[in-house]
Amino acid sequence: MSRIVALALVAFALAAPLGAQVCRPSASSNEAKTLAIFSVPLAFGPATAPEILPGIRVGLEGAYLPKVDPAKATPTICRPGQGPLNTDLVFALPRPRIGLPLPFGLALEASWIPPVRVAGAKANLFGLSLGKSFGRLDGLVAAIRAHGTFGSIRGPITCDDAALTELTSECFQGTRSDDKYSPNIFGADLSLGWTMAGGRLRPYFGGGYNRLEPRFQVNFTNQFGMVDSTRIELNLNRGVVFGGATWQLVERFGVTAEVYAAPADAVTERLVVRTAIGPH
Repeated sequence: MSRIVALALVAFALAAPLGAQVCRPSASSNEAKTLAIFSVPLAFGPATAPEILPGIRVGLEGAYLPKVDPAKATPTICRPGQGPLNTDLVFALPRPRIGLPLPFGLALEASWIPPVRVAGAKANLFGLSLGKSFGRLDGLVAAIRAHGTFGSIRGPITCDDAALTELTSECFQGTRSDDKYSPNIFGADLSLGWTMAGGRLRPYFGGGYNRLEPRFQVNFTNQFGMVDSTRIELNLNRGVVFGGATWQLVERFGVTAEVYAAPADAVTERLVVRTAIGPH
């Protein structure tokens, strides 16, 4: 009986610090590089050419999720005994968007991905931006904008089904993880656009700055019943550039294609379809 009690106390002593561990990797770690790559498609980019007097718009965005090299997806600081993270849950991120005009020439745009599980991932993600445009209806238009992306994405990132059967993985014979990733992206950007083809085509380009404060919460139970709830925290600063064009197919319906990049991390492509609602 005394041996059983001793083993139980040892297991409890080991489980407590494992669950409470907070890891803060350096900016050069694989953890930082992986989370920075994740942030590129999740950043709430402009995804439209700047325009004067925008009306109410609703649209749907699809953003390509860049793949992470397995070597880079392998933790180096926080969980070094683990193999590559499962970073390819989905190929693209669908995101609805709605734009609303505000007084004083301001424009608000918002987005929400509801918590519906798709391909093992469940997002509850919000995007928000506030901007103002300057220029001429038929000429050059500049826009300044502040934006944020917050909320969470859950899924088997540390230990998916394949990792549970890998003999050399710490995930072996455990339970599939349900980890939580909170991107926490805040930034500002400036864009410049102009009109072509009688105003039907509006190319644009721009750049800005993003502050990344990602938080990653492991939620995994190993084969011995011990729960790993390691929390990874880091802060990064990134410059971004982007460019694209909005094509007005008909008066109230348009399509925008945009390339958005953080040169230090990754490049993503976005395609957005929008339609106007109400008076224009």
